[in-house]
Amino acid sequence: MSIIFNHVCHSYDADTQLKIDALKDVSFKIEDGEFVGLLGHTGSGKSTLVQHMNGLMKATSGEVFFDGKDIADKEYSLKELRSNVGLVFQYPEHQLFEATVFEDVCFGPKNQGLEKKEIELRAFYALKQVGLEEEYFYQSPFELSGGQKRRVAIAGVLAMKPRVLILDEPTAGLDPKGRDEILNLIKKLHDEEKITIILVSHSMDDVANYVDRIMVMNKGQLIFDDVPREVFRHVEELEGMGLAVPQVTYVMHALKNAGMDVNCDITTIPEAVDEIMSCL
Repeated sequence: MSIIFNHVCHSYDADTQLKIDALKDVSFKIEDGEFVGLLGHTGSGKSTLVQHMNGLMKATSGEVFFDGKDIADKEYSLKELRSNVGLVFQYPEHQLFEATVFEDVCFGPKNQGLEKKEIELRAFYALKQVGLEEEYFYQSPFELSGGQKRRVAIAGVLAMKPRVLILDEPTAGLDPKGRDEILNLIKKLHDEEKITIILVSHSMDDVANYVDRIMVMNKGQLIFDDVPREVFRHVEELEGMGLAVPQVTYVMHALKNAGMDVNCDITTIPEAVDEIMSCL
């Protein structure tokens, strides 16, 4: 399985004077099982990009391939694509609408035409995967906390057994504890289920401890696409895009400027601890 973008462009209001180029000649390949951070400031094009991955939006020009097939072909099943490429939106309220949590998680597999027993088994397992207690299964999803709603929205996608899970700003609006819980959940899903994860964010700290690869969007263009350590070396360029490197990286730069002989290519706290201890 792979996702390939081949010179993809997308314009809003393409035939008017209000034309906006949201994606500009974007090309990349995401392999099966990768954990990718897709970063960019508001308006950078990252949300538009991920909506092309499961066919919610269509490229103005260029091609998108899933598993070697062009998703724009007339014979291609978008329903099958959306079963394989699950998208969890930034605001879980946009995906929750049934009377109870359990019914909501059943909705996706029900649309896949599965038998009732299989639907309910999938829903139960998905809710267990995201760590939601059974006492909430038959409550209204709108009575839950923000973090619990995120878990239900993720479970609703997982119940369809996708091969790719895209999460658009999954920690937005959460407190630090809730943010860490959701990110650790996503990491666990990647490690245990071996599915491809694409984590969309504008926060470097959210992704530094988790992803294996970072793609940075700015003004509709893919600016960086590399391992975190290499991307975070571009401090000035990232700041110019309204982004920042992880806080621990700034700390290492400050220590370096203060005369300590430390490696500034540090992106996580455990790495920083080891590096500082080795210099003492």
